[in-house]
Amino acid sequence: MHLDVLDLRNFYYRTGLGRAAQRAIRDQVRALWPDTKGMAVMGFGFAVPLLRPFLDEAERVVALMPGQQGVMPWPSGEPNVSVLCEETLWPLESESINRMVFMHGLETSENPAALIEECYRTLAPEGRALFVVPNRGGLWSRSDVTPFGFGRPYSLSQLESQLKFHGFVAERHLAALFQPPSTKRFWMKTGGMWERLGKKLSSNMAGGVLMLEVAKQVPAPPKRGLTEAVRRPLKVLDGITQPVPKPAMSLGNRTLGQSRAGKI
Repeated sequence: MHLDVLDLRNFYYRTGLGRAAQRAIRDQVRALWPDTKGMAVMGFGFAVPLLRPFLDEAERVVALMPGQQGVMPWPSGEPNVSVLCEETLWPLESESINRMVFMHGLETSENPAALIEECYRTLAPEGRALFVVPNRGGLWSRSDVTPFGFGRPYSLSQLESQLKFHGFVAERHLAALFQPPSTKRFWMKTGGMWERLGKKLSSNMAGGVLMLEVAKQVPAPPKRGLTEAVRRPLKVLDGITQPVPKPAMSLGNRTLGQSRAGKI
C-alpha cells in the first residue's frame, strides 16, 4: 500500500519529527556517498528529502515517484527534477544510474520483485543502490504516526536475501532513527544525542530504519572464439585402431592355405 504524496510531504517538511527524521537519515546517506561529482543520482519512492545534497554536485539528479503515490514538484523554487512513473517501468536507459536510493518505495510496493529487477536494469555495473526500509525490530515500524509504520518492515537478513536473489551483493549497512517516534518535548530536544549514541552502539538493531548499500553482480562475459575441442570435434571412429590382417597359421614349411590347395 503506497502512501499519498501529500501525507509524505506534510510529514517531512511540516512537522518537527519529520524534519528530525529527514536530517538523521540524510546524514547517514551523505556519510556513505560523500562525493558524487559527475554521477547520475536517482531516488525512488519519496526519496527527495535525501537528494538535496546532490543537486549542486551530481551531474544529474532524478526523483521518480510511483503513480500509486502521486508526484509533487521538487525542489521548491528550482527547476523540477521529479517524475511520475510506473512503479516497475522507469523512463530511464539501462545502466544509466550511478547512485540510487529507495525510501518509501520497496516496503510499500505491490510488486517488489519486479521493482528490484527494474533497479538492476537501470543501475550501472559499477553503481551502488541504497535501500532505506523500516526496521522490523525498531520502534518506528510499530507506530503509525510516521510513514515508517506502513508497508512491510524488514530485518537485515530478510533484506539481504531478497536483494541477493535478484543479483545484488551487500556492501555496507547502517541504521538511523535511534530516537523514539514521539513528538514529546524531551525526545525531540534530545534527538541528536540519541542519534550519535545509536551510531556508536548499533548498526542494525536499535534504529528505526535499516540502510543497506548493494552492488550489482554482473555475469562474466562469455569467452570469445571456440575452444580447441570444439574447433576439432571428435569423429565417430576416433580412438579406434585400424584393423590388422591376422597372420596365416603355418604347417611345417607350408601355410594352412597352401596345404589345402595341394589336396584339392
